[in-house]
Amino acid sequence: VRNSPVVSADETGWRVGGLLQWLHAFATLQVTVYIIRPGRGFPEAAEVLGEDYAGVLNRDGWAPYRRFLHAIHQTCLQHLDRRARELIAAAERGQAKFPHAFLRVLGAARDLRDRRYRGQISPHGLLVAVGRLEAKADRLLAGRITYEPNRVFAKHLRNAREALFTFLRVLGVEATNWMGEHAIRPAVVNRKVWGGNRTPAGAHAQEVLTSFLRT
Repeated sequence: VRNSPVVSADETGWRVGGLLQWLHAFATLQVTVYIIRPGRGFPEAAEVLGEDYAGVLNRDGWAPYRRFLHAIHQTCLQHLDRRARELIAAAERGQAKFPHAFLRVLGAARDLRDRRYRGQISPHGLLVAVGRLEAKADRLLAGRITYEPNRVFAKHLRNAREALFTFLRVLGVEATNWMGEHAIRPAVVNRKVWGGNRTPAGAHAQEVLTSFLRT
């Protein structure tokens, strides 16, 4: 995992002896590693990735992932899409203007990705288009936002700004962390069936065996 050019990470709640812990998944095209730990912060992720991981980290918006300072980041656009649509659903009058504008930016980014895959845009043309898209996003985030839920969302987007369009600049990077979420899914099914592990030894067996079987 530490030598992989791209890693997709995710985590979910897990119980060991009835106490809340966290099951972490780190997925690549070749291997998936699971660990079960009491926390879900930077130390737990660094235990697998190493503090100086320098590949592309494809993840959701969980703040501790941003502490991988040597990595190139791609935040999950599906999470952002969902959050924007939730704001629109709860909006009144002009409160939906900002999330609608952000969804248009996401739509343009996906269109560029699809044009690249279909061979409909040259590498130079892609770079020019990405630059324009980034400038549009910057103008949107620099605008005056008065509705508090939109302000909170905009702050999150500013923190994620450098991780929004990596998938357009680096081949082999997805726009979402679907691979990490798919790795988590069997664990969620297991959790619903038996709730977790009874002992730390059982948790260790769980992380080792699921890593082996998933790989």
